[in-house]
Amino acid sequence: MTKSPLKVLFLSAEVSPFSSVGGLSQVAHFLPSELLRRGYDVRIFTPKYGTINEGQFPMKMVASGMKVPTGEVEDSGQPTELICNIKSFAEAKKGRPTTYFLENMEYFEKRANVYGYSDDHIRFALLSRGALEFIKQGYFMPDVVHVNDWHTSYFANYLREDAETDKTLGEVATLLSLHNLHQGVFDFEHATEMDFDDGKSRLQPFFSDRFIKQNPLKRGIIYADVVNTVSENYAHEILTEEYGRGLQNLLKELRGKLFGVLNGLDYTDFNPLTDKAIKKNFSSKKMELRAENKLDLQRQFGLEEKPEKPLLCFWGRVDLQKGANLISETILFILDELDVQFVIVGPPEDYFRDFFSKLEKGYPGQVGTHLMFDRQMVRRLAAGGDMLVMPSKYEPGGIVALEAMHYGCVPVVRATGGLADSVVDYDAGRNVGTGFTFKKFTREGFLVAIVRAMETYRNKAEWNKIIRRAMETDFSWSHTAEKYMDLYNRAVEFRKEALSGKLDGGRNR
Repeated sequence: MTKSPLKVLFLSAEVSPFSSVGGLSQVAHFLPSELLRRGYDVRIFTPKYGTINEGQFPMKMVASGMKVPTGEVEDSGQPTELICNIKSFAEAKKGRPTTYFLENMEYFEKRANVYGYSDDHIRFALLSRGALEFIKQGYFMPDVVHVNDWHTSYFANYLREDAETDKTLGEVATLLSLHNLHQGVFDFEHATEMDFDDGKSRLQPFFSDRFIKQNPLKRGIIYADVVNTVSENYAHEILTEEYGRGLQNLLKELRGKLFGVLNGLDYTDFNPLTDKAIKKNFSSKKMELRAENKLDLQRQFGLEEKPEKPLLCFWGRVDLQKGANLISETILFILDELDVQFVIVGPPEDYFRDFFSKLEKGYPGQVGTHLMFDRQMVRRLAAGGDMLVMPSKYEPGGIVALEAMHYGCVPVVRATGGLADSVVDYDAGRNVGTGFTFKKFTREGFLVAIVRAMETYRNKAEWNKIIRRAMETDFSWSHTAEKYMDLYNRAVEFRKEALSGKLDGGRNR
């Protein structure tokens, strides 16, 4: 659909560079910027956490002492309103949208972390309700509100409730992006049948014991006009019991409004030709320069400086979702029999911290670890590693593979979610492939993919073809933004249909 630019409010629990835990913060940074370049009036709304430094990001007061209703009644013993401020930070000269920060001492500024608190349901309900008050009080009237994950799914529900008495709000469309199917403090795996939320009742007050049992993600899926996952394949996977996390039947019922859009990569920020974090800049036309980055990586991790030895890398969370168990169960064979080097970077679960720390000590000169989050180190791995190993159990987006391919690090991945959408399995006969994939989540499947990659690695002419194809594949945000623009227009059209009573059973309940 080609239509006039829209006004969009992008609502997110984390936004780089202000707050960053995972891939959501990167999407919240790059997608709005690309939309702004295309003429959209896009603004961002996020909490002002205590770690956000106003000295570094000078802000203006937009709304002081704004009262955000909690839903509590006067005689409940709980506050009926929470007092918040809204501040803004603008970088128009740098092509960045205005970012609005919801400020509240108790729920945001006193907290050292973005997530992980027992009252997260209250914190993010406050964010959603605060954004709605921001709109209702006339600070910005969007055509579409783009909400993300369970944290801001509350907004879609609050908007529909308040629209019952406010016609203008009824015209505001919503898009919910599912970066994963985490459901917040609602524990669907251990909930009793009585605890299951059908999504039809009104949201309870913030401090009610029943509020914690209401599933924000389920409600976001029900009340949003359009829902998308961060890859096309994941949109199909979540319709199954294996991936649906208890929501598969609802998603199948509403599949008419479910779409998949693969995340993008910012080529201005993440560019091997200009990246200052790496030893030697290079491009797909000057791949021979990349070898210097491999030697630099070997030196940094105390590995043997042998340019011909395959260097396997992993970066990201070291946990079961990322397939760390498959790596731990096969790495001894890989190191002993295939004569490779291995470097792992990222925050691990306790078991994997112990395992990989011992592995490094047991294989000096062959294994290196950096068991913490480090974006600069990630760039060096992508620029110097020969292969990314990522045998994920599930992978909604798979941005790590995009990073690897753009820097010439060939991915060896399980074909799931965004990895299945982005990595083309190598086939010499058809002269295609940007990596190596396997389907079943097993040690055997993973090892077969590794061995295939190792055999191809020995043929430098073929290997360089794979690298070049990977580096030149277009995963830019420009391409991704076009698909989101289409979804925004769909959301507006679906909202008009809902108001006119033309409801599609596959889109609305």
